[in-house]
Amino acid sequence: MTSTPFGYGGGLGGAAQRNQYLADSVLSAPPARLLTMLYDRLLLDLGRAETAQQTGNWPVASENLLHGQAIIAELISSLKTDAWDGADGLLGLYNYAFTALVNANIQRDAALTREAIELLEPLRQAWHEAAASIPVAPATQPAPAAAPASAFAAAGAWNAQTGAGSGSLGFG
Repeated sequence: MTSTPFGYGGGLGGAAQRNQYLADSVLSAPPARLLTMLYDRLLLDLGRAETAQQTGNWPVASENLLHGQAIIAELISSLKTDAWDGADGLLGLYNYAFTALVNANIQRDAALTREAIELLEPLRQAWHEAAASIPVAPATQPAPAAAPASAFAAAGAWNAQTGAGSGSLGFG
């Protein structure tokens, strides 16, 4: 019997271990990493939805569009609109993308999904660049609990409190 990294075998135990690993990685991620993870999953969902729409696979398209809407709802709920001048513009963009995804699902319109992708992809790239510019604390000296975990939290632009949003989004 061969083993796989992290004990991820093909059986149910392997799936449970993988799910636990994913849950732990999400729970322990700093706020900047959580934000980039949300954007990565959002764009993955929208790409899958667009492909499914183009092939007429409406159940898969709908599932991915609904998950994308849930991610945008999480982004909206964690955005502190009173913390910085650009927050209202970002909130407007999120609301527009959310509405586009609702309509893309109802109208089975891949063009609306594409529009949301083109709107959100530059933001995903910008957040990744911003997160990459944040210095990482050495592993031997964890950051004090009272210190902001990231530039996003320090700027007050994103709610750094774990679980402050609307719920679980399933990164798996």
